Amino acid sequence: MTDDVLLLTATDGATSVTAEIDLACGGRVRQVTIERGGESVDLLAASGDVGQATATSWGSFPMAPWAGRLRHGRFEFEGRTISIDLNHEDGTTTGGGRVDPPVPALDRSPDPGSSAWRQHAIHGTTFQRPWSVADVGDDRCALHCPIDQVGGWPFPGTARQSIRLRPDGMEFTLSVEAAADTSFPAAIGWHPWFVKPETLDVSPTAMYVLDEIGLPTGELRDPTPGPWDDCFRNSAPVRLVYRREIAPVVTVTSDCDHLVVYDRPEHATCVEPQSGPPDAPNVDPNVVFTGSPLMRTMGWSW
Repeated sequence: MTDDVLLLTATDGATSVTAEIDLACGGRVRQVTIERGGESVDLLAASGDVGQATATSWGSFPMAPWAGRLRHGRFEFEGRTISIDLNHEDGTTTGGGRVDPPVPALDRSPDPGSSAWRQHAIHGTTFQRPWSVADVGDDRCALHCPIDQVGGWPFPGTARQSIRLRPDGMEFTLSVEAAADTSFPAAIGWHPWFVKPETLDVSPTAMYVLDEIGLPTGELRDPTPGPWDDCFRNSAPVRLVYRREIAPVVTVTSDCDHLVVYDRPEHATCVEPQSGPPDAPNVDPNVVFTGSPLMRTMGWSW
């Protein structure tokens, strides 16, 4: 491992697990490898699993201070129009692609049908920024990343995450806190790219209605069959089922009541617990105040 990658380890004698934490690329879990009886499996899609891999298409990364797409990079807060640089464009066969370098923030709402109409700000400001280590042990780490004016985000604050590895699972905590005398709307979550399962066992209570560009309107409906690139109301465990002897079932749990499922790719399935829907500052804002952070947890078990 390098200075930019932490290696967490856990074992119970029969099973050994390693987790690579990539500090330089968003504080993400780069890979989790489970070994038993001379055999091993990897849980996550790696950056080399797809051509033209981007920072949004591999491993498992935290999303802050918003999760998913932010419509045209714009929202209203306390009488101000906030405009964020645009780093995503809809319309590719996989649902969207990176805009690199990002497009400067819009000074007004775009016209329907224009190229700018398909451009958004996606997954927050921290998913490809370096994270710093606050604490580390053999099987755990605590990390933090500033939320500042990178990409046009105007509100100062800090994202924090802790990760603990066990022989039979992992535990995650993610939070966003506002700096002194600051408040802002926020949403947080995780974006794991799991190796493609044979089946996905998920039973959401409702699904968000999407508009013509695939963003939630705020209206709910009964869930429809997949494949999905959709946001659900869900608090129940989600099971990814595999045909293998090691970790035949990976279960995702969370205290988040929103879940995005993206299972259209052939190589991976994304099961993304979130505190709110995509475009949350416009659809379902959760305001963070000084001394009152937004915090959520996630667990994986196998």
